[in-house]
Amino acid sequence: MSLRNRVRRLRSTREPREGPQATSQQSRAEHAIYATIRGLQAGFVATVIMTAFRLPIMRSLPPSANFWSQYVTGGDPEEHPIAGLVLHFAYGIQAGALFGGLFALQDAERSIEPEQRGIIWGMIYGMALSAFGTQIVLKELLGIRLDSDELALFHAGHLVYGLSLGAWVGSRTEGVEDPETEYEYDDGN
Repeated sequence: MSLRNRVRRLRSTREPREGPQATSQQSRAEHAIYATIRGLQAGFVATVIMTAFRLPIMRSLPPSANFWSQYVTGGDPEEHPIAGLVLHFAYGIQAGALFGGLFALQDAERSIEPEQRGIIWGMIYGMALSAFGTQIVLKELLGIRLDSDELALFHAGHLVYGLSLGAWVGSRTEGVEDPETEYEYDDGN
């Protein structure tokens, strides 16, 4: 089967790809794969939001520029703004994909709306990433110790990331049956 035919088969509109009916028709593994793809998208969006939140406040590059200068090229982190941002986005996108897959596999609270679960688990995930970042990446790998105000902003940035990530994944992996009508505001919804 050619690649074109495979893509056409995947894009078939006969079976719903989103909403509660699609979720119930997919195997658990298919749902996790689909949610992982949504997590990739969410990771990109959440990293954009986190970066937009963090840059004006901290007025510095993400620590990934330090990682790049210390482990790849040497020199000053300020010399590698593009590499630092590319690494930052790569980390954020990968973390989003992991969250999407994990979100699809957890089913302990199916009675709670997916958007609400996404926000709750996204906050927890963002703070876990922040703790990992400060304890392992910054302290152990890079030898960086943040001042208390910088540390608070570092955690706040990851909280913003987690909220954005969770809201995106929760609203798009299980979401509503028909987003066109559910989120339509012209009819007074």
